[in-house]
Amino acid sequence: MTDASDPLLSELLDLALEAAGRAGELLRDGRPADLGVAATKSSPIDVVTEMDIAAEKLITGFLSERRPDDGFLGEEGASTTGTSGVRWVIDPLDGTVNYLYGLPTWAVSIAAERDGATLVGVVEVPMRGETCRAVLGGGAYINDKAVRCRPAAPLEQSLVATGFNYVESVRTHQAAVAHQLVPRLRDIRRSGSAAVDLCDVAAGRLDGYYERGLHPWDLAAGDLIAREAGAHTGGRPGQRPSYDLTVAASPGVFEPLQGLLEEFGAWHD
Repeated sequence: MTDASDPLLSELLDLALEAAGRAGELLRDGRPADLGVAATKSSPIDVVTEMDIAAEKLITGFLSERRPDDGFLGEEGASTTGTSGVRWVIDPLDGTVNYLYGLPTWAVSIAAERDGATLVGVVEVPMRGETCRAVLGGGAYINDKAVRCRPAAPLEQSLVATGFNYVESVRTHQAAVAHQLVPRLRDIRRSGSAAVDLCDVAAGRLDGYYERGLHPWDLAAGDLIAREAGAHTGGRPGQRPSYDLTVAASPGVFEPLQGLLEEFGAWHD
């Protein structure tokens, strides 16, 4: 059991908050009017901007100055093993396409892991003025207010978010799954940021969220924040969240939602 008052956890949280705050400020205030695409990832419409790269450089530089022995895993290429046993998992700009278009739903996501467990998670959402955070065993907070997931609703009264992949064949199957799911729910939302969706489950703004195709940096911080707010998270039945499937929902919504996703084949293309 992790002690939430452990000085290491306090240090990691303080560093994650500072790094996420600085990166969020850079992204919010430094966005050029003529922002363009620097590269593509999985497909020509899955983009990287110069600002993703600048934000990751800022975060890794800040953290490695203060904890030079830690490892890194970052969306835009940061990958080092480190010797301390602590690894930072970073998405410098989750919701890049939203950011490129000037939509407000994007975030900076930073998590610290040790021995395969996420100890600290911070999701900075600058355009909302929100900092979402959690320490393992210490609850979840948005700014300085403790948050809890929504009380369980019947599935047909549940508001559930999802996301769609940028690879056409994958997205087509995801749309088919959503088509089957919509009649069973209150409605579906699609924000464009996995980190924000997970925090919205934590805050009680959504009853649930699911997505296929997430990487560790997409979900590490948000998954911890959702769990610390009382939500259940997982992948396929009996599995942890993964690239195949990530599900987060209020208790009581989680299992029926996960069961339908398994039935509808949401875990494969």
